[in-house]
Amino acid sequence: MSQNHHESHAVVASTPHHSQAPSQDIQSIHSTVSYESNHDCTSLRDIPTHVSHTHDAPLEPRNSFVEVPDEIYDRLSQPRKLAIIAILSFCGFLTPISSTTVLAAVPEVAATYHTTGSIINLSNALYMATMGLSPMFWGPMSQVYGRRIICLLTAFLFLACSVGTALSPNLPAFFIFRLLTAFEGTSFLTIGAACIGDIYRPTERGTAMGWFLSGTLIGPALGPFIGGIIVTFQSWRVIFYLQAALAGVGLVGSYFLLPETIHHKKADDLVGLSPQRKARVLWSMSNPWRVVKLWRYPNLIIVALASSSLVWNMYSLLTPIRYVLNPRFNLTTPIQSGLFYLAPGCGYILGTFFGGRWADHVVKKYIKIRGVRVPEDRLRSALPFMGVAVPSCMLIYGWSVEKRFGGVALPVIMMFLQGVAQLFSFPSLNTYCLDVIQKNGAEVIAGNYVVRYMFAALGSAVVLPAVEKIGVGWFSTISAAFLVVASLMMGAAILWGKGWREGIDEKRRERRRMLHQGLESEWKGDKNANEMKVAKETV
Repeated sequence: MSQNHHESHAVVASTPHHSQAPSQDIQSIHSTVSYESNHDCTSLRDIPTHVSHTHDAPLEPRNSFVEVPDEIYDRLSQPRKLAIIAILSFCGFLTPISSTTVLAAVPEVAATYHTTGSIINLSNALYMATMGLSPMFWGPMSQVYGRRIICLLTAFLFLACSVGTALSPNLPAFFIFRLLTAFEGTSFLTIGAACIGDIYRPTERGTAMGWFLSGTLIGPALGPFIGGIIVTFQSWRVIFYLQAALAGVGLVGSYFLLPETIHHKKADDLVGLSPQRKARVLWSMSNPWRVVKLWRYPNLIIVALASSSLVWNMYSLLTPIRYVLNPRFNLTTPIQSGLFYLAPGCGYILGTFFGGRWADHVVKKYIKIRGVRVPEDRLRSALPFMGVAVPSCMLIYGWSVEKRFGGVALPVIMMFLQGVAQLFSFPSLNTYCLDVIQKNGAEVIAGNYVVRYMFAALGSAVVLPAVEKIGVGWFSTISAAFLVVASLMMGAAILWGKGWREGIDEKRRERRRMLHQGLESEWKGDKNANEMKVAKETV
């Protein structure tokens, strides 16, 4: 179904009735309102998507870049959208903070289980590797069943696994519950970004993404500080009890504040299918391989590597602070080294107010220049910060610590400026994933998180041995070089990404035409028409 078809058949309510939806609709906005001359349509009405002629009907995936009709973003009021962003940012805060709170308690956890700090750091690397794998599962699932139910389910499981970590009687149990916590928690990052794509126009998403990312980036920076306070005065197990309590707040908040935002649940396309066929199609819709298949687009791989360079830099900076800065400045307690984590955290907070707005400003600027929106133009907003600002800060930070100049002030200032610059980069990269293939937004952002957290796991695993072998200065130089190379690749995506996308789309259209011709020759007139439609859409 073409975009024009949607625009010609949908009339979305724009009168005061639209903002006064009845209370029973609080759990879903998966509908539109149509005014019909002979019917009373003063409330939102859920229309099954397999028969809908409104925006609930799926857009045919003939092109990776398809503009969604503008009025679909007016279904929620601005205060409601802000409430959704607030709870999503809070939930997005949980998993990343869990990845770093334990850093301040590594010696204490190692002593409890009679092991070494390297083994506990390995658990953190595996934690982030699991964070990288789980979006391949949760991204497609949220496309099939919707955002809300997946968010509620994973919030509950995150809470339960956090309690399990706190109560772990031995090292294997500690590892198992940590990995399960990571597997559940990454859904917040994928679903949060997808919800932003559902409810905000492309020219507004950067600002919303900036606020959402403030939680996901402040978490890793504040985690060691909070963990340092706890282990100074209490057992390290209190860290995970606190984590469970925060997850409970996120669960309750999501239940009351998060409606269903997805434009079209793929599960609705299963109506009328036989059980056997339904199982096959459901697997095709939720198969994690769907995420990997999107990497056929070179622009998505490049943006994933760009995001990875930033995450590598962030975790390479945060992981060794206690081991690098404590001896450098003669610090003796976890809370003292934890104070250093506040510098990038404050930078993230300041960047929240400006980074996303800057990304949206650049998009609007190039719309005026071109007369049309090209998704790759958004990436221009990140280039100077990712290619110049962050690498420069990393070099100065690393060599000032290595060569012992600048005192405490210089590395702290560099960590702060890095935090600001990263919040000018991440909103652009994350929002591009939503802009470029919106109909598969959750799967695109999931693929981005898969790559970036694999690099985060690698960075966390190698940073301490590397710093011990070559020094913090040279390791910082390697991180800076990674950022510069990724920025050059992103520049190539800005220049040629549109052509890459169109070339891949043409190949997909040709393959789809051939497969559809084969399907139509096999399906006879007595077959269910909706089953035929779903078979085509899952090719």
